[in-house]
Amino acid sequence: MPIDPKLLEILVCPDTKAPLVLDGETLVSTDPETRRRYRIEDDIPIMLIDESEQLSESDWKEIMKRHGKES
Repeated sequence: MPIDPKLLEILVCPDTKAPLVLDGETLVSTDPETRRRYRIEDDIPIMLIDESEQLSESDWKEIMKRHGKES
């Protein structure tokens, strides 16, 4: 079961409060400084900063482009 679109509308990055985009089985922060990615396990977003991954700038830009979030 995918993440409910209404839930996705209110979820934000716990670090920066930036909006998130759903990218496969992860949620990616739209914040260009932190570029955090949060995994989803069993349809539950793991929104812990310590368990997030910081993407490289090029990987983050590719994801943002794919989701129409280019700056």
